[in-house]
Order: sequence, then C-alpha cells, then structure tokens
Amino acid sequence: MQSGIHPTMYEAKVICGCGNVFTTGSTKQELRVDVCSKCHPFFTGRQRDISAGGRIEKFNKRYAK
Repeated sequence: MQSGIHPTMYEAKVICGCGNVFTTGSTKQELRVDVCSKCHPFFTGRQRDISAGGRIEKFNKRYAK
C-alpha cells in the first residue's frame, strides 16, 4: 500500500432513526441512517403501513364504478 493516499479508518457509531445504535468500520466517525436491520420490514417480517396498498389496488379502488 502506498502511504498518504488512503483515508483514515475509524470505528464508527451508527445511529438509526428508530434509536438503535451499533458500531462498524468507516471513514467517518458517526453515521446517521433512516432504517437498520432492527426496523427494516425485510428483516422484521412486518409491513410499516399496510393501509397504503399498492398502485394496482389504488387504481381498482378509484375506477371500480
């Protein structure tokens, strides 16, 4: 490795919008994210807003007359 061209690596503190905090390696000392593995629907297995529905359901509801 050449000296002087690589960024400094830190043990970064990651703060999620849900309040979860964990550490990882990064070139920044603190990271703020909106979703993490504790609150993302893929990992939790539940939907955030079930009443929102998809585009097809909204279309069918609007033009069901």
